[in-house]
Amino acid sequence: MEAFLKKLQLLPVGYTRVIFNHKVYGLTRSNFNKGKSFKVYAQELGGNNFISFNYYTIHGKGALKPCEMPLQKVTYFIENIIIQGTVL
Repeated sequence: MEAFLKKLQLLPVGYTRVIFNHKVYGLTRSNFNKGKSFKVYAQELGGNNFISFNYYTIHGKGALKPCEMPLQKVTYFIENIIIQGTVL
């Protein structure tokens, strides 16, 4: 989970475009709790796929909470997105 969090922290706060499986997504990252918690929502542009999850830090421990999708879908997305020509 630590490697996942490091990749998540590389995402810019606000809106950005990313590439996943050769498709463009509009991704929004919002920080909460002084940057210890994140919300990420990504929508395939021109398509119907999306990724949505929250990451919370509770009592010093991380908790990943996907929104109505399997955990594997979220982790695979973050591990394989490309932003500004760089694989995160």
